[in-house]
Formats: sequence, structure tokens, C-alpha cells
Amino acid sequence: MNTNLNIAVLIDADNIPSANIKEMMEEIAKYGNPTIKRIYGDWTKPDLAKWKKLLLENAITPIQQYAYTSGKNATDSAMIIDAMDILYSGKVDGFCLVSSDSDFTKLATRLREAGKLVIGIGEKKTPNPFIVACDKFVYIEILKNSSEEKTENKDANETVDKITKKEIKLISTTINDLSDEDGWAYLGDVGSLLQKKQPNFDSRNYGFGKLTLLIKSTGYFDIEQRENNKNRHKLIFVKNKEKRTTRKRKR
Repeated sequence: MNTNLNIAVLIDADNIPSANIKEMMEEIAKYGNPTIKRIYGDWTKPDLAKWKKLLLENAITPIQQYAYTSGKNATDSAMIIDAMDILYSGKVDGFCLVSSDSDFTKLATRLREAGKLVIGIGEKKTPNPFIVACDKFVYIEILKNSSEEKTENKDANETVDKITKKEIKLISTTINDLSDEDGWAYLGDVGSLLQKKQPNFDSRNYGFGKLTLLIKSTGYFDIEQRENNKNRHKLIFVKNKEKRTTRKRKR
């Protein structure tokens, strides 16, 4: 993962809770350097008061946008216009769109068409069209859960999904797509392809900090560590377990 990318972070204040902004910024830092950080909303509204202190602490620039017409989301329009201005400036390599609003689906698509990395952050209520329009989509509930585990060391199972046969099949087919003649696939490549196939696939959704731990927990895959000639870190490979067939005894 290239963490030297310059990223523009654009936040929809009307559609995102302020409680986990610190965790959001830590997550964004994994993908690159947030050189532009802006948040959009009508700051005359008391609903956004909780944001004000947090903006100073995280060096985020508030953009005032009045709601000129009832029923129309002026904040979305301002954020989209700014995103296009930033795109044409050529100063960033990617964008992080923080919202749970499907109105940003077309924007995400357009930015990716321009060759930019697009990361989405939003709540689990986010409509699927916006999720799949991004290169990577992270649920705020995951960040909240991780924060609670760090500070209080408690298990917040309310926000953890159970892995189903659908996810296991997705992992299995992805391994098959990348496997060598012996059925082994490099885990790093598997993770990258999983993200391309399903942008919101994240091991943290299922209560695991790493993809390796998630795969181990299912019991459907073999895992092998191999020596790395370049550095001390071992390479991890995965393989679909062979299905055992039981023969019926002849009477």
C-alpha cells in the first residue's frame, strides 16, 4: 500500500456523526497523506455544534453552505463542485469521501474515471451503489468498535457481522482466480482482489483485525508461511482445502 499519496478528505457534516472523527483520520492516514481536509454544512445550525471543537483539533477547514431551498441538499452540491475543482488542480492522487449519502455515487465514479483513488467512509446504512463506486469503503461502525476495544478492552459484538457462506465463497473463488498449479495464492494478492470485487469487504466487519485471522477462523482454507528473501517478514499463502469424499461401503 502506497502511503505517500496525497489525499483530499471531503466530509459531509449533515450525514456523518462527529463522535469518531479521530478514528476516521487515523484510518485515512493508512492510505495516504490528507493534504486537503474540508467539511461541509450549514454551521449556523445547532445540530453541527459538536463538530466545531473537533475541527480545530484535526485541522479540518469548515465550508459554510446555506440551505437556500427547502428539500434540496446544498451541502452535497458544494462538496461535489469542490471535488471537481480539486481534481482539475492536479494536486492530489486520491479522494476520501466521508458520507452515507448515495448522492455521491456519480462523483466517486467520475473521480475513478480520472484515475484517482477513491475511499469511502460511511455508516452501514450507506446504499450499495455508493459503496461499489469506491475503490475501498470502510464502515464507521468498525472504527467505533476498534476504538472501544483499545480504550475499554470490551467486545462490542453489536456491530460485528457473522461470516456467511457468501463471504466464504467469495474468498474461495478469489483464491482460485490467483492460485498456482498447486492451488496456492499469495494472501496479499487475495486481499487486493477481494477489495476490487467487493469494496466494503473488510476483515474488521467480522471481528478480525487481519485477513489471515478471518481465513483461519473459517476452517475452509490452508495457510502456509514461506521465507522472504527480501526481508525478515514471511510471506503468507492460502489454499482452498480439498473436499473429502466419503465412499459408501458395498453390502
